[in-house]
Amino acid sequence: MSDLPHSASPGLSGRRVLLAWGVHLLTASGAVVGAVALAATAAGAFSAAALWMLVALAIDSVDGSLARAVRVKEAVPRIDGRRLDDVVDFLNYGIVPAVFMLAAGNLLAPGWIAAPILASAYQFSQVEAKTEDDFFLGFPSYWNVVAIYLWLLGIGPALGTAIVCLFSVLAFVPLKYLYPSHMGVGRRGMAAASVIWIIALAVACAWPEPAARWRLPEITLALPAGYLAASFWLGGIHRA
Repeated sequence: MSDLPHSASPGLSGRRVLLAWGVHLLTASGAVVGAVALAATAAGAFSAAALWMLVALAIDSVDGSLARAVRVKEAVPRIDGRRLDDVVDFLNYGIVPAVFMLAAGNLLAPGWIAAPILASAYQFSQVEAKTEDDFFLGFPSYWNVVAIYLWLLGIGPALGTAIVCLFSVLAFVPLKYLYPSHMGVGRRGMAAASVIWIIALAVACAWPEPAARWRLPEITLALPAGYLAASFWLGGIHRA
């Protein structure tokens, strides 16, 4: 590592530095995708907005692994990739889905968007958001997933608000949730299942009416349900 904190380490090739900047650009592009999702939501194009949320989720699923592979901290030390990722994630996992749920009619009143946004603000700012054994601590702000399923399943505002309140409370409960990209055993299986899940969910979002007849949204719920079950089984209560 260079003694100069704002310069790339000596000996790094221009290709490595370029790749590192490319990874940062990929992460930052998630914010652009989030803005497009907000615009689609404002226009009432919920299918398009849901698809853009899935694009943002896909970007976030791969950029961390790419950053570690390229070792961006060494190549571009002046950019804090973790901070950039948190900024983009707060938009895509907190703000965008909260606005989507309100616009889609899944919440009783506009004020209820405060619950997921405040819960996300807490999650993204707490020092111990992740445990030493690589679990998320508290519900990890998967509000994009919650929002998409509330819309696809046609959940009414009363039940939708109750579900949002439940997960908002769980953000403050010290339960441990699996961190998919940091799993040891089963990481590749989870990655493969996640790819299939995103594709199936994208099909459901693109063609919601046929998907509803095929019960595709309910079928794809198997992965989120399995994730929660595995988290409670393998993680459980965090004891400091």
